Amino acid sequence: MTAAENVCYTLINVPMDSEPPSEISLKNDLEKGDVKSKTEALKKVIIMILNGEKLPGLLMTIIRFVLPLQDHTIKKLLLVFWEIVPKTTPDGRLLHEMILVCDAYRKDLQHPNEFIRGSTLRFLCKLKEAELLEPLMPAIRACLEHRHSYVRRNAVLAIYTIYRNFEHLIPDAPELIHDFLVNEKDASCKRNAFMMLIHADQDRALDYLSTCIDQVQTFGDILQLVIVELIYKVCHANPSERARFIRCIYNLLQSSSPAVKYEAAGTLVTLSSAPTAIKAAAQCYIDLIIKESDNNVKLIVLDRLIELKEHPAHERVLQDLVMDILRVLSTPDLEVRKKTLQLALDLVSSRNVEELVIVLKKEVIKTNNVSEHEDTDKYRQLLVRTLHSCSVRFPDMAANVIPVLMEFLSDSNEAAAADVLEFVREAIQRFDNLRMLIVEKMLEVFHAIKSVKIYRGALWILGEYCSTKEDIQSVMTEVRRSLGEIPIVESEIKKEAGELKPEEEITVGPVQKLVTEMGTYATQSALSSSRPTKKEEERPPLRGFLLDGDFFVAASLATTLTKIALRYVALVQEKKKQNSFVAEAMLLMATILHLGKSSLPKKPITDDDVDRISLCLKVLSECSPLMNDIFNKECRQSLSHMLSAKLEEEKLSQKKESEKRNVTVQPDDPISFMQLTAKNEMNCKEDQFQLSLLAAMGNTQRKEATDPLASKLNKVTQLTGFSDPVYAEAYVHVNQYDIVLDVLVVNQTSDTLQNCTLELATLGDLKLVEKPSPLTLAPHDFANIKANVKVASTENGIIFGNIVYDVSGAASDRNCVVLSDIHIDIMDYIQPATCTDAEFRQMWAEFEWENKVTVNTNIVDLNDYLQHILKSTNMKCLTPEKALSGYCGFMAANLYARSIFGEDALANVSIEKPIQQGPEAPVTGHIRIRAKSQGMALSLGDKINLSQKKNSI
Repeated sequence: MTAAENVCYTLINVPMDSEPPSEISLKNDLEKGDVKSKTEALKKVIIMILNGEKLPGLLMTIIRFVLPLQDHTIKKLLLVFWEIVPKTTPDGRLLHEMILVCDAYRKDLQHPNEFIRGSTLRFLCKLKEAELLEPLMPAIRACLEHRHSYVRRNAVLAIYTIYRNFEHLIPDAPELIHDFLVNEKDASCKRNAFMMLIHADQDRALDYLSTCIDQVQTFGDILQLVIVELIYKVCHANPSERARFIRCIYNLLQSSSPAVKYEAAGTLVTLSSAPTAIKAAAQCYIDLIIKESDNNVKLIVLDRLIELKEHPAHERVLQDLVMDILRVLSTPDLEVRKKTLQLALDLVSSRNVEELVIVLKKEVIKTNNVSEHEDTDKYRQLLVRTLHSCSVRFPDMAANVIPVLMEFLSDSNEAAAADVLEFVREAIQRFDNLRMLIVEKMLEVFHAIKSVKIYRGALWILGEYCSTKEDIQSVMTEVRRSLGEIPIVESEIKKEAGELKPEEEITVGPVQKLVTEMGTYATQSALSSSRPTKKEEERPPLRGFLLDGDFFVAASLATTLTKIALRYVALVQEKKKQNSFVAEAMLLMATILHLGKSSLPKKPITDDDVDRISLCLKVLSECSPLMNDIFNKECRQSLSHMLSAKLEEEKLSQKKESEKRNVTVQPDDPISFMQLTAKNEMNCKEDQFQLSLLAAMGNTQRKEATDPLASKLNKVTQLTGFSDPVYAEAYVHVNQYDIVLDVLVVNQTSDTLQNCTLELATLGDLKLVEKPSPLTLAPHDFANIKANVKVASTENGIIFGNIVYDVSGAASDRNCVVLSDIHIDIMDYIQPATCTDAEFRQMWAEFEWENKVTVNTNIVDLNDYLQHILKSTNMKCLTPEKALSGYCGFMAANLYARSIFGEDALANVSIEKPIQQGPEAPVTGHIRIRAKSQGMALSLGDKINLSQKKNSI
């Protein structure tokens, strides 16, 4: 085993700012200093040895002057010192001085103080020299009978490690520990002893468990956890044992310890797929989520529930538990609520949708009353979206949901109101029977809408779906009420001059009732809280929007008025009423145009809005059948097309999801019958405990793809040339938050290379965790050196360095081989993600770092280029397929991705095909990247620049 592969149990991090002390000064302190200076000197010696220094001259000094001391701190430091100091000569024989050390530790194992005994036993677990351990065996055995549990449990651990490493030193260990376990009362000692039996002699462990299986519930949680592990392993290795132990696992689901419940539920699911078992495990998981206060625990257990749902057979069982799952919504954390709502939505069926909707409606009403929490608005948005999805999938529910949600159109949170509006728009188009209800409710809340964007949407819905004479007149009344006195310019000028008093009564038109200015405007002033002056506070909402210079809403109003006027003409036969209504609509448009051209608004009207309003005036003056068709039929058809495209997309994604979950079995696959399976054939199943341990250590084994290019060989980077005296290559293994470099170093010379050291440095947000230790390489020998690098954020990083070494026997300076740079690819940290258009726009406005990349490619097709960029950047295209289909020589698409550190990356691709240059001309244009951090924006830009061109095959 090379020095780089030596087992390291103790890591001590000390900043080495000053020069290391000399061996002579250390020797002096250890010999003649007091206890304090000896302690400090010993600490320095330990740190120097850990950093690769060889201090053989100090070994005897420490044995003579430090080992006999009884100070506890010194004894603790000595345990660390003896663990790391080389104990053998270069030819592998034990140093003679170690006999003296061994004698000192035999005395410590018989020391009256239990701390010294226990810590010495812990140290013995780390010793790898059988000659040192042999004389200590009687003393270690004697510690099993010590009065203090600290000594006994460490004695068990020491016996276990010695039995595992050197069985000949204590061949009767399993029998000894079994007898100890039967008579032991302390929980931690029993746990250690039982764990040893599991790994050393499973049959004895099972015998012990059989004798006390009824008392398992009374055991401590640490012992219960080990029992769960044993049952799992035994039942996987020998399925016939399941009946014997599954009752025990059921009992452990009721344990008072959350850890035991969690492990027992996970074990039960793997051992049995019976509906009762799945239900019991799921119920246990739900209880854990509700009772545990830590959000991380809640998220981990929620993930286990989601894993359960992925299995088609278990989904039906979980559907019955939807109401229990919804109890998790009492948690204030948004991420937990998000996952819970998604899980409930996946499990919803016609049997439980009604109950689900009732609970969600209650939650929505609750959010209305609680406004102090920062995530309330986002939670309300989530609830609205969930109810939206439920109503689309189960149309019968829409009538219950709509009245509750419509109240939120007047909400101060624009995002939640926009979601409600989107839902209402879809519902009114899809469900004919609900149109009357929605229009009626919309008219009720219309005057209270505060946001201009929501106001525009509500106007569109009212203009599109008001079909009766009464509704059309109500819309006109609401518009006049929201616009205030007309003509606007004259009334505003009068108000400025103080001629118009608020108490005066005004008429609101031929088809409306009389409204006092005081009565109307007073109700509006409370809503227009963002208006700074008193005069502005009294303005109705629409008038306020117009005077703020937002004339896009005026163009929207003009379209709505045109639609309802054309419809009114078709419905009412009396010519006088027709003309009166059309004239009023035209008057409103004309007064808005007049206002836009005046100097009263904060911003003048745009030419686009002037054109739209003028067009609407022209349409109303002519009333041609063609225009009637366009305004009243084509608009609705466009919405219908958009909704059906969206529905198709959802169905397609659901189909893909279900295809993923369906287990396909080939016709010639063998069928395995559990009763006929041999014991050794069951080992092919994955060991859950081993997997969770590997995941905790960051060594999750990913299944390599069948493609040879996706194998480990693809990630090997050559660091030096074949003609260099030392050849090196590195395999870069990227985990979530760290990178492990496995460097192969080959000595290509005929000399022995001493103190061969890999020296690394990093550039970017990378940090080297530890310094690789030096090693000696024989002629033509090779060794593996591992180096860990910590990653803090998503950006490209570079690792560089060199290998330095001495040639044995040569008097020259140290030799150095410079290594090639290792580039850490940002793509290992970026994953495709989705967000709504509104969220994309909001992030686009907020993010301060932008990187503009000019398209420079050999790809000639727009769609091919987009697909190539998506593949090379791991981003997801948010622009729907429908919007990108067809060919027009130009393409714009939004891309989005999220890093594993939770950082967002946005990109906008604007590309075109220059037609004048012929069909083989490459794509041109720009890609704009926006991110919160500079590193992310720059790294993504570099990645796009490097991979723009397609390699010719």
